Amino acid sequence: MRVLTGIQPSGDLHIGNYFGSIKQMVDAQKENDTFAFIANYHAMSSGNGGAELAKLTMQTATDFLSLGIEPQKSTFWVQSDVKEVLELYWLLSAFTPMGLLERAHSYKDKVAKGIHANHALFSYPVLMAADILLYSPDIIPVGKDQIQHVEIARDIAIKFNNKYGDILKIPAFKIEEHVATVPGTDGQKMSKSYKNTVNIFGEEKKQLKTIKKIVTQNVPMEEPKEYENCNVYNMAKLFLNEDECKELQERYRRGGEGHGHFKLYLHDIIWEYFRPYREKREYYQAHQDEVRDILEYGATKAKNIALPMIEKIRSITGIRY
Repeated sequence: MRVLTGIQPSGDLHIGNYFGSIKQMVDAQKENDTFAFIANYHAMSSGNGGAELAKLTMQTATDFLSLGIEPQKSTFWVQSDVKEVLELYWLLSAFTPMGLLERAHSYKDKVAKGIHANHALFSYPVLMAADILLYSPDIIPVGKDQIQHVEIARDIAIKFNNKYGDILKIPAFKIEEHVATVPGTDGQKMSKSYKNTVNIFGEEKKQLKTIKKIVTQNVPMEEPKEYENCNVYNMAKLFLNEDECKELQERYRRGGEGHGHFKLYLHDIIWEYFRPYREKREYYQAHQDEVRDILEYGATKAKNIALPMIEKIRSITGIRY
């Protein structure tokens, strides 16, 4: 089974990125034909570009490898290194109704948050459809906020196939319900746009300072506390097994500890969980040429899949004459 995912090079990775996408891809490597790419074209839709984009692309590649993407098991590359995706993006645009894009939640949400509206942002779902359909994956692991984009890709593929035959594979999305939406420090979905993230890498003191800012209820220390809607608990449970979750729940119920204690506990389990990944990251940061070689190798593998598909599409659409 072929599984595909992508992530924008938008800066420091946070635990929402990890549990919402990266961990699923790392786990999928064990039994699947996995494709993972750095979506640097998509990053430009929000105004990123120039030397900063190049820097962030390498940072994201380093972080992905540190968190467990294995180039021998996965096809791992940078989106822009396979130019055929832009050609397919344009061809699919002819099968994309304006109304379909106007209904995209992500576009409306980002504009509402103050991101400048432009064509790249508006047509983002079409490029994402090209990212998907060019490589014929079976499954797209996503968070809840990305389900609509996969549905749009499916709609576009069906319209294309209705005209030209059974050319594009119709993908399905996969969502892990218990980690689909990782809460941020304010209780909203963890997102850089909301400035509510807990980063994976960085200084320990800075991470602790961020965790201490997590919004919690004001309850006297000696009283029992509610864990179900506690932002600290809902982050912590991502790192815990069933018995550990029950133990933490009991600590909430019996009282005698404040939310500050639970925040310190959360910091400790996050810091310990990512310890081996930090060590691996130190290696890749010191060997950036090796990271570039890995990306080049992945791009070659991706092209070997993309070129036969785009040649077929050029032929049936009349682009190849």
